[in-house]
Formats: sequence, C-alpha cells, structure tokens
Amino acid sequence: MSRNNIVTLQQPGFDEFVKSSTIPVLVDFWAEWCGPCKAMEPVLEELAAEYEGRLVIAKVNVDSEPDLAARFGIMAIPTMVLLSEGEEVERIRGALPRHALSDRLAKHLSTGPSPEPRT
Repeated sequence: MSRNNIVTLQQPGFDEFVKSSTIPVLVDFWAEWCGPCKAMEPVLEELAAEYEGRLVIAKVNVDSEPDLAARFGIMAIPTMVLLSEGEEVERIRGALPRHALSDRLAKHLSTGPSPEPRT
C-alpha cells in the first residue's frame, strides 16, 4: 500500500483515508501509460520525503479507479488534487517542475511547531 512515503488509494477506503487524515493529502491521478505522470514520480517522491509529517501523497490510477476519477472530474492526467479534511483546496493540472509544485503546496501546509523563543 505504501512505497517511499507514497500511498496508493482505491475506492474502498478512499473517503475514510482522506477525511481522517490530520494533514493535507495530495492525490495524484495518473495512469501507467502516461509519460508526464511518470515524469512526476521522482518529484512526488522527493516532496513526500521533504514534507513527511505535513503532507501525505497518494496515488490513484485512473484506469483501475475510473469512478474516483469521474467523481473528481479528472479530464486529463496528471491532475493532482489537494484535500484538507476531505475537502478540495487546490487542483494542479499537468506536470510541473519540483519548485513550482512545492510553491503551490506550501501555502496549504503548516510549517510545524514554532521554535521556542530565546531568552
């Protein structure tokens, strides 16, 4: 189910997973035959490691989960949907460079606990 901090989601359990997550979930809608989707894999793996504890990255294969793709209105891939408490807060279409994707995500992620003030 999990590989390199990336979770694979399917219809059974999808809603429970995204609604129960205490941190945002970036759902990557992709397909095996999609070149730009494959190009995004290393970017998503890097971001999954960088944002561990602040973001969950999940993948949904549109060929094996057409109902989920239809529910989210996925018309082209890759499309990434950022969910917070189960609600969509950002939609990203197409392959993006790492820095551009990181910039789009950063505004939705907590920065973690504030450092203790120095006295």
